[in-house]
Amino acid sequence: MAPNEDILEKSIDPTVAPLLERAKELNIETAWDRLEAMQPQCGFGELGVCCRNCNMGPCRISPFDDAGPKKGICGATADIIVARNIVRMIAAGAAAHSDHGRDLAHTLLLTAEGKSGGYEIKDTEKLGALAAEYGIDTAGRTKEAIALDLAKAIYAEFGKQEGPLQFTRRAPKQRVALWQKLGIDPRGVDREIVEIMHRTHIGVDNDPVNLILQGLKASIADGWGGSTIATEISDVLFGTPTPVRSEANLGVLKEDQVNIIVHGHEPVLSEMIMAAASDPAMVARAQKAGATGINLSGLCCTGNELSMRHGIPMAGNFLQQELAVITGAVEAMIVDVQCIMPSLGPLCECFHTKFISTSPKAKFPGAVHMEFHEEKALEIAKEIVSVAVDNYANRVPEKVFIPSDKTECMVGFSVESVLKALGGTLDPLLDAIKSGAIKGIAGVVGCNNPKIKHDHGHVALVEELIKNNVLVASTGCNAIACAKRGLMLPEAAEMAGDGLKAVCQALGIPPVLHMGSCVDISRILTFCAAVANALGVDISDLPVAGAAPEWMSEKAVSIGAYVVSSGIFTVLGTVPQVLGSPVVTEVLTSTANDVVGAAFAVETDPVKGADLMIAHMDEKRKALGI
Repeated sequence: MAPNEDILEKSIDPTVAPLLERAKELNIETAWDRLEAMQPQCGFGELGVCCRNCNMGPCRISPFDDAGPKKGICGATADIIVARNIVRMIAAGAAAHSDHGRDLAHTLLLTAEGKSGGYEIKDTEKLGALAAEYGIDTAGRTKEAIALDLAKAIYAEFGKQEGPLQFTRRAPKQRVALWQKLGIDPRGVDREIVEIMHRTHIGVDNDPVNLILQGLKASIADGWGGSTIATEISDVLFGTPTPVRSEANLGVLKEDQVNIIVHGHEPVLSEMIMAAASDPAMVARAQKAGATGINLSGLCCTGNELSMRHGIPMAGNFLQQELAVITGAVEAMIVDVQCIMPSLGPLCECFHTKFISTSPKAKFPGAVHMEFHEEKALEIAKEIVSVAVDNYANRVPEKVFIPSDKTECMVGFSVESVLKALGGTLDPLLDAIKSGAIKGIAGVVGCNNPKIKHDHGHVALVEELIKNNVLVASTGCNAIACAKRGLMLPEAAEMAGDGLKAVCQALGIPPVLHMGSCVDISRILTFCAAVANALGVDISDLPVAGAAPEWMSEKAVSIGAYVVSSGIFTVLGTVPQVLGSPVVTEVLTSTANDVVGAAFAVETDPVKGADLMIAHMDEKRKALGI
């Protein structure tokens, strides 16, 4: 029986509708059901005008009722409340991404000291390049000695009391000068996050514009600090990505193998799970249990991390995590941090799936907690994989329903691999931009959100961009959506405008470049900075734009803030919780242009959002005289 029309409207992904039908048959709820049960959602919350920062409240401002309160009990107006709320979201998002970077720094330190349980330095060339940025001597020294000094220098970036953060100096000198003029050149990563929490305590900073400036400062510490640290150290430890073929979507699950899914964000865990799952003794154990082998795949940013370095398939993006379990074919869902639904615990109990949490920072109801520590990384990973292998015997064949859909993709376009594809210089790309063959470059990123038809916002916007000769750099859940759609294959150049098509065919690349996980938006920043420096201009002068068509997380708020702070016009596909404040809305969508050279636009129609980005690129091209 075909899925009903309502279910078909929830996603453009062909695996989703049949699995939602399956969930309905089994009386299992998903994120879409919980969204429906939540209606109507709180209008005050949607506008950002509710405050519970002290116990005199909670307070709320009603923009609909002229007779209603216009100030909180402390006297805070809607503008103050909205500004406090949005910068607190930035603080949380910056903390999440930067803590990811801190964990990578810790792993590098242990590896350099010979105390990690299986990690090694795989990219010595990048290690040397990073050491040079930090002024660390490399002559005649071992890679471990260099890595130790680098790890200590990077560790210091988090707690330092005075700036600057080293990687912010990759930005064009014009951009750095602007940050300094505005007082938003960040100091230590943690200091800027803590200062937001201080400023938003009752009775501290009550100037909406001043609050937003501190939010931008913390976001820069994330994008050019913590996130860049996470990306760069991951490359040193696990290898800098180069283009590799992979597959995407739930069809990568295999009926005759032990299916293990790693879900979350930090490659410190997933790299070791991969090593354990490929161990011959573990594969033999799986075969003894009746399986033909072990099949590892990833979800969300962990999926991106494994895919871009090793070609491990991506089972899906954020809204597919519950659906993966509903296939009935997953022996273990192994998670670390970020974007993991607490619904997975009760859901796994409906099947044989083991839900295994590993981080001391993240425990979940119904999960088996097997705490992961880098010092015994491979040993613990083998214990975790053993649980999955032994669980194969508990699979219920009648409950197995694996959609057949999966798509090939080409992934792993680091800045280094893009430069290699260009022949080691930016000149071919600059020539293509100057000639108009490439109109501009778009960074399209972000989450899924059940408020939007799953993957439609991502795919419709990207397809419109490439049709108009815009080269797309993609990360996170957008990258997985594009991979599933077939947009990350060189053959997808046939869908692009004539100019972009010719460039892609000449270089053998897709029109949509997979640049990694959410923290790897730092790669896009680094690339934009390199282009701007080559042209002798600021990033805000370039024909570039950003978009987050289906964003939902606090990390996305921090990302959007640091992208705009870097001078990149950014389109949001879901409405941020700021419309209750005319001042904050005006600052973010207009005044910011005069301050940092870029602003946000909100457009829920993805094709219209792409049109805004294209129009912006046309304006920048005209200003540059190209």
